[in-house]
Amino acid sequence: MGDNSPKAKEKAKKQSTAEKNQRKAAAATKAAAVSAVTSKPGK
Repeated sequence: MGDNSPKAKEKAKKQSTAEKNQRKAAAATKAAAVSAVTSKPGK
């Protein structure tokens, strides 16, 4: 810990961005699945 080199900062930044994108994608998938289930006609 405590590595303040530019490469380390860049890597951390990329990782957090990737995590955010993954969470956003998972949330979108979940929301799409829920809306598909709740918008079924008949009930």
